[in-house]
Amino acid sequence: MNYYNNLYKSNSKTKVFISFDYDHDLDLKNLLVGQAKNDDSPFEITDMSVKEELTGDWKEKVRTQIKKVDQVIVICGEYTNTANGVAAEVKITQEEEKQYFLLCGRNGKTCVKPKNAKDLDKIYNWTWDNLKLLLEGKR
Repeated sequence: MNYYNNLYKSNSKTKVFISFDYDHDLDLKNLLVGQAKNDDSPFEITDMSVKEELTGDWKEKVRTQIKKVDQVIVICGEYTNTANGVAAEVKITQEEEKQYFLLCGRNGKTCVKPKNAKDLDKIYNWTWDNLKLLLEGKR
């Protein structure tokens, strides 16, 4: 594949920000990052949550990163509703009017929405096919 094909391939991918509970779901973030590296992946990770205190300009740094992406993927685990950073990222995503969706990170477990998720926000099953459809806006 030549330079121009690689350039086109990279530019055609959806840029995403991953929001996740750093304390409980870091393994899930790593799985999603791995999926982004697949040859047929329709998305690329441009940035993701970090474990920092919600002080100073942390929220503005996140806002700047979210503004740069096409969509935000929120990985939901068993304790996502207690993750203040995820709640802040969801709120910023909504304020910036970015598309986002919630993924069930733990198959067979009760995964919960983050604070600030809308009542109508659905938690979707995390499968490769579903992920592709969700990134296409099929919700």
